[in-house]
This record gives sequence, structure tokens and C-alpha cells, in this order.
Amino acid sequence: QEQLVESGGGLVQAGGSLRLSCAASRIIFRFSAMGWYRQAPGKQRELVAQITSDDGTDYDDSVKGRFTISRDNAKNTVYLQMSNLKPEDTAVYYCNAAGRIGSTPYNYWGQGTQVTVSS
Repeated sequence: QEQLVESGGGLVQAGGSLRLSCAASRIIFRFSAMGWYRQAPGKQRELVAQITSDDGTDYDDSVKGRFTISRDNAKNTVYLQMSNLKPEDTAVYYCNAAGRIGSTPYNYWGQGTQVTVSS
């Protein structure tokens, strides 16, 4: 079972910034589209941002212009830089790795990291 190790959550005031990190194994990271999802209390998990193995990116409209996803292939790590945070960004943030090795698909999740934005 692949392990995705997340870090970087915490408590921040509205308008502040945080950077989330997620480390994966080299083989998984190489073939994966890496994504950040979030789940607020009482709501469904939603995709926040995604980056493909060839650095294509996609963002939810609610975070465009405020969040930036990037990947460091040397460190097998994906980052989510969050700026101008709003109280509605409060959620548990999950890292995801999805892809295929040969004909075998995979989909792995991190343990989640809490982000709380105070007003």
C-alpha cells in the first residue's frame, strides 16, 4: 500500500498563507497525476487542484488566483501554496495520487491535514 505523507496544515487568519506538502514514493510519483482535495464538515470531498505528470494544472474556480499547485520531481513531492486564505477554505485537505502502472490503475490517499482559517 502506497503511503502519501502530508504536512503543512494549521491555523491561519483570513488573508494569510499556508503551504501544504505531500511526499510519495518515486515510482508512484513519476506516473501519477497528483491532486489536492478538501472536505469541510457536512460536505462532500472536492477537488481543489491537480497537476499531471507533465505539469498540466487544473484548479477549482473557488481557488483560482489564490492557490498554486506544483511538483518537485527530485523530491517526489507535490505542494499546494495557498494565499489570501478565506474562512470558507477551512477543511481537511487530502493528497491524492492517481495513475496507472502498465495496465494496473491505482488511486492513493494521504491521511489528511487540517486547515483552519479564522475570520
